[in-house]
Amino acid sequence: MTRDAPEARVLDVSTLPSYGYSHRSLMWWGTVGMIAIEGTVFALAVMVYFYVRTRVNEWPPSALPPELKWGTANLVLMLLSLVPNQWAKKAAEAEDLPAVRRSLAVCLLFGVGFLILRALEFTTLNCRWDLNAYGSAVWMLLSLHTIHVVTDFYDTAVLGALMAWGPIEGKRFVDVSENAFYWYFVVLAWIPIYAVVYFGARVL
Repeated sequence: MTRDAPEARVLDVSTLPSYGYSHRSLMWWGTVGMIAIEGTVFALAVMVYFYVRTRVNEWPPSALPPELKWGTANLVLMLLSLVPNQWAKKAAEAEDLPAVRRSLAVCLLFGVGFLILRALEFTTLNCRWDLNAYGSAVWMLLSLHTIHVVTDFYDTAVLGALMAWGPIEGKRFVDVSENAFYWYFVVLAWIPIYAVVYFGARVL
């Protein structure tokens, strides 16, 4: 005669939250993975620029260095954007809906400013993308970063609309927090790219 099997132990997870912030969120890990991949792409693009430099004697070849004004203005604007971006992140993690709505609106205004300045930047590179390898490298660096700015602007606009008109779910606050985290990467990536594009043609 066998003894009855002990009653199965059941783990009750019904009281656990359905979402979390920072490393407790799958979205955070996905964002970190994207940053790692895209950071590698930026690094490879910068390496292309310096490889081209080793192939020619005149630098930049057949062109003047890019003008500084619009690129520098964009750098300043991006650094300033970290303030409302951090405001959005803190408001999201506090689940303060009115503050999230206000901060996202301010972030969108900054985004419009970035895109206008970026369009002006392309007019002051003093080279076409198909002029030579130098022109292709410069346009590639600026275009890659522009894609990230446009992507984050679109993401911020979608989140702004969701937070304004609903439905409001806890995971949306996580999305806002991770969108702000991603913007840190976009801004910090622009600093070395700015240095390469604008000063690489002046000091190398």
